[in-house]
Amino acid sequence: MVIHRNRSNNQEVDTMATHIIFQCPACQKRRITSPESASGAVCCDECQWKRDEGAGDFTNEKLTRCRICGCEDLWRQKDFPPALGLALVATAAILSCTAWAFYQPLLALGILMAAALIDMILYSFMGDMLVCYRCGARHRRTAMDEQHARFDLETAERYRQQDLRQQKT
Repeated sequence: MVIHRNRSNNQEVDTMATHIIFQCPACQKRRITSPESASGAVCCDECQWKRDEGAGDFTNEKLTRCRICGCEDLWRQKDFPPALGLALVATAAILSCTAWAFYQPLLALGILMAAALIDMILYSFMGDMLVCYRCGARHRRTAMDEQHARFDLETAERYRQQDLRQQKT
């Protein structure tokens, strides 16, 4: 267990604790929080919004509801920084095009294959996180049920349409 001090309140925090990246429902600002315990209260340090229903969000110590909005529809996603993935693809594309421009097709294909291999290795070692369909909150480093499905476009569209109807009223 790795401990560090939280800058905002000078408390010791376990760095392997759950991290939640969310947009605050009250002030609409992007926030990152780590509740003191997995089922502890989630709050915004900007506007003091708070949701303290953590115990109900877990079933058998595994997250089953969003800690921000309470939605039960969560999807599983690889916990991988998108900027790193984009940088890998862009670098491979540039290097491959450069090799192709110098009439080195085998080198160009080798670069693309190496990038695909690196991507496959990273994919196999990266953990998963849960994302809420309703509010988009990302729950990292949390115990999750293996039965959580991957992204489902139909479910996402249902929540998108629901959000549009609420905005009209």
